[in-house]
Amino acid sequence: MKTLRYLSVILALAAGISACSKSFLERGPLGSLSEEIVANKAGVNYLLIGAYASLDGQQTAQAALGGGGPWEASPTNWIYGSVAGGDAHKGSFSGDQPAIDPIAKFTVDPSNGFFNTKWRAVYEGVIRCNTVLSKMAQATDMSAAEKKEVEAEARFLRGHYYFELKKMFNKVPYITDTTLNPRIKNDKDIWPFIEDDFKFAAANLPPTQPDVARANKWAAQIYLAKTYLYQHKFTEAMPLFDDAIASGVTTNGLKYDLVPNYSDNFNAATKNNAESVFAIQMTANDGTNTIANANQGEMLNFPYNSPFGCCGFYQPTQDLVNSYRTDATTGLPNLDTYNSDPVKNDQGIVSTTPFTPETGTLDPRLDWTVGRRGIPYHDWGNHPGANWIRDQKYAGPYAPKKTVYWQANQDKYKDAHSWAPGSAINVLLIRFADVLLMAAECHAQNGDVPGALKLVNRVRHRMIDNPQFWLHKYKVDTLPLQGFDPTKMAANYKISEYASFSGKDEALKAIYFERKLELATEGHRFFDLVRWGIADVSLNAFIKYESAITDDLKGGSFTKGKNEYFPIPQRQIDITMVGGTRVLDQNPNY
Repeated sequence: MKTLRYLSVILALAAGISACSKSFLERGPLGSLSEEIVANKAGVNYLLIGAYASLDGQQTAQAALGGGGPWEASPTNWIYGSVAGGDAHKGSFSGDQPAIDPIAKFTVDPSNGFFNTKWRAVYEGVIRCNTVLSKMAQATDMSAAEKKEVEAEARFLRGHYYFELKKMFNKVPYITDTTLNPRIKNDKDIWPFIEDDFKFAAANLPPTQPDVARANKWAAQIYLAKTYLYQHKFTEAMPLFDDAIASGVTTNGLKYDLVPNYSDNFNAATKNNAESVFAIQMTANDGTNTIANANQGEMLNFPYNSPFGCCGFYQPTQDLVNSYRTDATTGLPNLDTYNSDPVKNDQGIVSTTPFTPETGTLDPRLDWTVGRRGIPYHDWGNHPGANWIRDQKYAGPYAPKKTVYWQANQDKYKDAHSWAPGSAINVLLIRFADVLLMAAECHAQNGDVPGALKLVNRVRHRMIDNPQFWLHKYKVDTLPLQGFDPTKMAANYKISEYASFSGKDEALKAIYFERKLELATEGHRFFDLVRWGIADVSLNAFIKYESAITDDLKGGSFTKGKNEYFPIPQRQIDITMVGGTRVLDQNPNY
């Protein structure tokens, strides 16, 4: 994978892709590289590597592809999917990265530069895929089978990039390798084109790949099913999910499954496991003396004034924390009333004042997702509370956890080649728990409530069946863990399976909530709420509740018929005008 990264950097530099004054429409296909270099088997494969390298949205030290801040184009969508979805506050304090505030409050306008950064970075991926397809057609030293394999990988990646654009902006222009005039309107529904790319990839990719970074048949089939799901084509999606669940294998030959330890999905030492369906490969200390390939998009998302050095962003919300409260008798979440009995926090309490954490029953996934006072923060010791929070009144008392490396392996997986840290924790674009819950949703929508129940309980049983992984009953031989007692749990954990669902509506309510719990702070929440058609009700209730606790969301309001999609960047509308006439139309009500 390291070789893949280096080659992509060379190609990117040769193409001059960082020209911020030009839109994606104005760029030629790697025109500074001669036909002799790239229109052959070796060149095409180098270009394909470059198309994979665009997945992380990063270019060089402290820059996104096409320019802008690294976090603005983060592939985790922590701003657009989780902060906008109510999983987390922006964090830090009001004067730091203030452009995120209106995104979180849905008061944003098309001039916000974050959208232009994200747009350019994702379209760079599209351009690279189209270039692969164009140059492959000219190559004379590739067999038909080799070309089909390359085409399948390039079209899988192009499907992913367009999926990202569609779910964020909805009205986006569709540019292919055969487009003669790229200045085209954004007035077509591109879902059918995305479907076609994933169909081709699923039909022509092998079930396993020799390189763990590459997409396989099952990843393509699952992505096709996800594309159907987003369009509410549940009948088409369900058999694809079911087949992949029953038959799929990872690139390294493992059968797709839930790994016993939930946190292994967010630990660089245990990545590329059986739960990883398709991941962006991150690497630390790769010789570039930057963190461009080491989760640069997440560089802000560490506790403030902590051993990590920076920066206090991405603070989980009280609403999210409350969601992990379980009934003391049933071990189930309180689907409708979770905010009526808030989990105890240390808001406004200095770290030198004694504090006893929540003693009521909780889902153990809470403490693998959220850093809270008095609870072990991985193997760094107990979270100290206010000392690690920049401004509790602004963004609450909690810290992110899934983005943070472990002390025991920081020498290998931490990257310090920047003013903020990087890490080798992979970005899981699709993991198997996500697949199980998408399949459960399809079964419920298609009337198979018992099938949906079985799939939801399979996800919950990871914790039910493996209490040895409930925080923090584990042993670390290499470090003294201050305040840890390996014979005791860190909190009062209780989680159980659902006995039954009364019908489709109850099943869907439980599935929607399970996605919130299982996939929290992984960039899904906003897009889930939108596709379920409940974003306005859910997010306005969230803003009202959370605004009574913190200052950052006050004045926010989600407008139905507008805020389901982010605005087309004004910069892109302006620079793609032809003869004073707009080519790109703005989304409604912006």
